[in-house]
Amino acid sequence: MIVVGRSHAVPAANISDGKTIVNAVKRVLIGPNQGAPTFIMRLFTLTEGGFSPYHTHPWEHEVFVLAGEGTVKGAAEEKHVSAGDFIFVPPNEEHQFLNSGNEEFEFLCVIPKREQG
Repeated sequence: MIVVGRSHAVPAANISDGKTIVNAVKRVLIGPNQGAPTFIMRLFTLTEGGFSPYHTHPWEHEVFVLAGEGTVKGAAEEKHVSAGDFIFVPPNEEHQFLNSGNEEFEFLCVIPKREQG
């Protein structure tokens, strides 16, 4: 069965903790609830000043920037990204996403289903 949905109809979970994650919401667009057997697709929105945690884990990320401007921070470098850019974060690579603009920084992130949503 083909599943079609509207991203902004998916409830947004505020994942901010005020310290390691700020001004961030996550929507799980495709995952177990849609019957996806292999991958989870998430939509993250970081508002002005927002950032994800600086962290590492044993799975990769595939990321596509939909809107705004941001910085991808790694152990050795930082890279500026904007709408239309794609990012590959290898397994075990330290990383963080930061909103570096005045508008929402929005990106899709795909991870293996066996990992967390």
